[in-house]
Amino acid sequence: MARDGRVFFALVQLVSALMLYGKLPGPRWAATAHRWSGRVAFLVAVPVAVHCLYALGFQSYESRVLWHSLLGCFFFGVFSAKMLLLRSERLPGWLLPIVGGLVFSALTILWLTSALWFFRTFGVTT
Repeated sequence: MARDGRVFFALVQLVSALMLYGKLPGPRWAATAHRWSGRVAFLVAVPVAVHCLYALGFQSYESRVLWHSLLGCFFFGVFSAKMLLLRSERLPGWLLPIVGGLVFSALTILWLTSALWFFRTFGVTT
């Protein structure tokens, strides 16, 4: 469930950000949707990060797990930085889209090293 939620919020963030920057047409409430879905995504990510770090820890017994551990730390660091940067009014206009792209890219690779691996290894079951 947590992985599905993260992917959902990542897609909402991507689409609403494209609307904000005029790359996709969208409603006037796209900015509000972007802000609130980002806040909820952050709140959903915190327990996942705490669980991964404290229950599982940083692991490196195979390359997929090492990449997942490294990118998990990178993702949460960049995500936290982006949330803190939002309050600054002296940012260059190009910085937030770059940091947001890093967050989305890291989350995509995290998904590839966890959920996609799981589905390919064990299949999709109910």
